[in-house]
Amino acid sequence: MSRQPYWFPAKTYGWGWGLPVTWQGWVVTVGYFVLLLGGIPLIEPARNAAIYAAYAAALSAVMVGICWLKGEPPGWRWGKR
Repeated sequence: MSRQPYWFPAKTYGWGWGLPVTWQGWVVTVGYFVLLLGGIPLIEPARNAAIYAAYAAALSAVMVGICWLKGEPPGWRWGKR
């Protein structure tokens, strides 16, 4: 049984993940931004800044969780070897 490819490769420099390399990763990334921007007219951050900040933090936590599960293991990288 072969391992499925990572949706998000590790960054070349620093810690974290780069742009997606599979269609699934792109769907998750686009969905994240659609939900993040789509919440602006619904929550009205000018009046409810704390609620929108909590909404954005929750979405970001879900995005990081997906990257953690479907991406390369994170770690500090200093370029290609």
